[in-house]
Amino acid sequence: MTKESHPRLVYKKNKKKKMETKELIKQAEINRRRLIEVVYNAKAGHIGGDLSCLNVMTALYFDIMNVSPADVKNPDRDRFVLSKGHCVEALYVTLEAKGFLKKEITDTLGKFGSILSGHPTIEVPGIEVNTGALGHGLSIGVGMALAAKMDKRNYKTFVMMGDGEQGEGSIYEAAMAGHQYKLDNLVAIIDRNHLQISGNTEDVMAIEDIAARWTAFGWDVKRMDGDDMEDIMKTFAAIDYTNHKPHLLISNTTKGKGVSYMENVAKWHHGMPSEEQYRQALSEIDERIKNL
Repeated sequence: MTKESHPRLVYKKNKKKKMETKELIKQAEINRRRLIEVVYNAKAGHIGGDLSCLNVMTALYFDIMNVSPADVKNPDRDRFVLSKGHCVEALYVTLEAKGFLKKEITDTLGKFGSILSGHPTIEVPGIEVNTGALGHGLSIGVGMALAAKMDKRNYKTFVMMGDGEQGEGSIYEAAMAGHQYKLDNLVAIIDRNHLQISGNTEDVMAIEDIAARWTAFGWDVKRMDGDDMEDIMKTFAAIDYTNHKPHLLISNTTKGKGVSYMENVAKWHHGMPSEEQYRQALSEIDERIKNL
């Protein structure tokens, strides 16, 4: 095999230049606007949780992960698993912005015959695995990370979980396995917005102290402000992928982030905006984009 044809070398060579933080902030706002549009037109979606994880998802796809729509099956691509699969709309608009999905496909969400479902499926370009049954994503991520170790490949696996999802016991079996196999190529992220469909996580099934719990499982734990792009980038940059420990990022976020009347309001877990609310949301986002 020649140097020019080696898949990893070609893949890295074709990777786009990393974005500056300000560009990432703007891209996240563009994705946020598109998300409001897509969910409103589909009349379906988990908009509150979509908005809380959108900054981190934008950072992953536009800066952190080694992925390309031009080479979706490259064996050395990084993997992303959306364990909180009900927030798939955030993933769809991110994939569209990155070039994996055409706009006309994203616009079919909620329509008969669309390849886009209410949870991720592998029919959609750029999606690695079907998810949606909460608690399973980390187990899949552990398998992907372990496969990379066994195959001596250097891709990373990133798993986005919800905080309400932390009540699922299978997560902690996966946490033990991640430590057992020293999966320092695995990064799990908890979207810590404090709200699930039934209310505040600490009222439904308390999960604090999260950091102490995961540290006890042998994970390298970091907290970050998932509403702040600069802190997101700083935290990811601080990960040591050679420390023989899997990594957990507790991403403190705001449910409904970026739309004033949705922020920290439990009903927007699965709420649909009226036309007036839709226009207000777009207006708020457009104003921020204009000022960037």
